[in-house]
Amino acid sequence: MDPTIIAILVQDGVVNGAIYALLALSLVLVFAVTRVIFIPQGEFVAYGALTYAALDAGQMPGSVWLLCGLGAAACAASLRAEWRRLSPRRLARLLAGTLALPAAVLLATRELAPLQPGVLVQALLALLIVTPMAPYLYRVAFRPLAQASVLVLLIAAVGVHLAMGGLGLVFFGPEGSRATGFSEDSLELGPLIVPGQSLWIVGLTVALMLGLYGFFEFTLYGKALRATAVNRLGARLVGIGTAQSGEIAFSLAGVIGALSGILIVPLTTVYYDTGFIIGLKGFTAAIIGGMASYPGAALAALGVGVLESFSSFWASAFKEVIVFTAIIPVLLWRSLRGGVVEDEE
Repeated sequence: MDPTIIAILVQDGVVNGAIYALLALSLVLVFAVTRVIFIPQGEFVAYGALTYAALDAGQMPGSVWLLCGLGAAACAASLRAEWRRLSPRRLARLLAGTLALPAAVLLATRELAPLQPGVLVQALLALLIVTPMAPYLYRVAFRPLAQASVLVLLIAAVGVHLAMGGLGLVFFGPEGSRATGFSEDSLELGPLIVPGQSLWIVGLTVALMLGLYGFFEFTLYGKALRATAVNRLGARLVGIGTAQSGEIAFSLAGVIGALSGILIVPLTTVYYDTGFIIGLKGFTAAIIGGMASYPGAALAALGVGVLESFSSFWASAFKEVIVFTAIIPVLLWRSLRGGVVEDEE
């Protein structure tokens, strides 16, 4: 094979792998803290991409109405679960986080969307619309099942995925969308021409990974998440609220998913169900990394991206099969290497 072709394929694989790495990290984070295999992560990619594309076109994104509905549902679920111990201060905080926040985002979107204020403002507004959906989903669908088995949580995650896929079709329609990139420039590296958007993807991925490292190492909330991931019961005994840890983990997953969608929509046409395949590839990387190791998941994601790129060149009709089949030898090796583990562990 020509070295130039190899370099181009590796470049495409690294760019795709950077997105898969973000999703893999968020999946590992959510699973470690809440034991939820967050299958709807891909829907946040599609929601972020299509919301940004709608704002880029000067239109009111349908996802803002979904945000308001999920906020109201989260408010009702929280009131039902906590009404006996709600103080006026906690009630005010609850109403502000579930009703006032979506209302403020709705008003801001209504004012800014027709103005097409530029890619930076549009990206931030898309993040504000999509990110709160994740903790709202946690309050509605997963917090009531916090003590359930991993299998029950997985079934709930599948149900949320199906519901969000259907809602995506309702609010965004079946047509695909593309949007303006963060940069129209390109960088020439010998025979390679690297688009500016690809540089944004890699740069923001590295920055976000470093930010997550700093968050877990140097902040109180990050250390609380690490403690919850290591031992949920021990974390509760020392006063760490596992419910709050779950909301933080889901919020980070929402940010990562929405940002991933915003980064890829200038490069490819995104449909309401596009995120599912992208999320599955991030899940593949997380599985290869053991659903426990952040560096392992990130490296595995880069490997998945490069494997997909070369598979597209050699056997494009079977690229998805090749990528997902990579899980099988890893699972066989882990099953032969590890011992018997109880279901609840």
